[in-house]
Amino acid sequence: MRRLCKGNVAVIKGAILAGCRAFYGYPITPASEITEAAALYLPQVGGTFLQAESEVAAINMVYGAAAAGVRVMSASSGPGLSLMQEGISYLAGAELPCVIVDVMRGGPGLGNIAPEQSDYFATVKGGGHGNYRNFVLAPASVQEMAELTMLAFELADKYRNPAIVLADGFVGQMMESLDLEFREAIVPEKPWSVKGTPETRQNLVSSIYLEPDDLEQHQRRMEAKYIRAQQSETLFEQYETDDAELLLVGFGIVSRVLRSAVEQARKQGWKVGLFRPITLWPYPSKELASIVAGAESVLVVELSNGQMLEDVQLAVGSNKPVAFYGRVGGNVPSVEEILEQIEKQMSVRV
Repeated sequence: MRRLCKGNVAVIKGAILAGCRAFYGYPITPASEITEAAALYLPQVGGTFLQAESEVAAINMVYGAAAAGVRVMSASSGPGLSLMQEGISYLAGAELPCVIVDVMRGGPGLGNIAPEQSDYFATVKGGGHGNYRNFVLAPASVQEMAELTMLAFELADKYRNPAIVLADGFVGQMMESLDLEFREAIVPEKPWSVKGTPETRQNLVSSIYLEPDDLEQHQRRMEAKYIRAQQSETLFEQYETDDAELLLVGFGIVSRVLRSAVEQARKQGWKVGLFRPITLWPYPSKELASIVAGAESVLVVELSNGQMLEDVQLAVGSNKPVAFYGRVGGNVPSVEEILEQIEKQMSVRV
């Protein structure tokens, strides 16, 4: 069924199709419509919705539902995500699958409610304490807000780990066509869960390992699954990269601006291409390195002071020059701005 839909609402529609039956959260702009849509739609499919008293309470409720084997989610924005970080670490340590949507706003502190991409470090690099990783998926459209939410549930269950859908406020608030078909959600069995039944009476969900050797063994097991994920779960999109001399790199709403800039640059005779990471963790580093091998330089564009920039630099190495252009405070660069940056990079090479 195809209809006009807001990105934040598409998240819940995708979640329900993925078999999510519990949502615990606290509204915050520009993510509030996710909580509103969850309150509207989840009870209609027999699910549970609860507006918690805070983000701290919400993430701990997610922990409880995940421990019971339920596909569960929450949603917030930067300030709320900050409050959830300890709980996310606990979820990762207890190897509990869940999905958290972060619709990024300007920061730090309260900042404003306009779009940024400055929660990259907080989600991709961990945010909470200890050795753990989050799966991080970055949608660039309303359609992907639904589809990547569905994928997030699958990855969370496959690896028993938190998965984050990381969207900027622009994508969360925009309205586009959404095309979804009903499908039967296949939720895997979770024999490790605690359901209050005789069969699960002996199960224990915890992240505490008092003996150093036990904790080290636990972390090594987690490390092994993260390595497996890095080898098989990366997603990306490329556009006009075959003969690109300058490669643009961006995610979320920025990637859409960059795509338009590539089209305009090509009309002016500049050989420019686009690389869009869809999984921010695991980051498609090998794929980026392979594609950039044929280019002469790279331009990274973000709604931040340069956070993903570090991962691009690690992937590219010292063989190619990497330039950066960022907007902050809730500002989104125009196509004309990017064309100016492209012209500057092309003139540097000449």
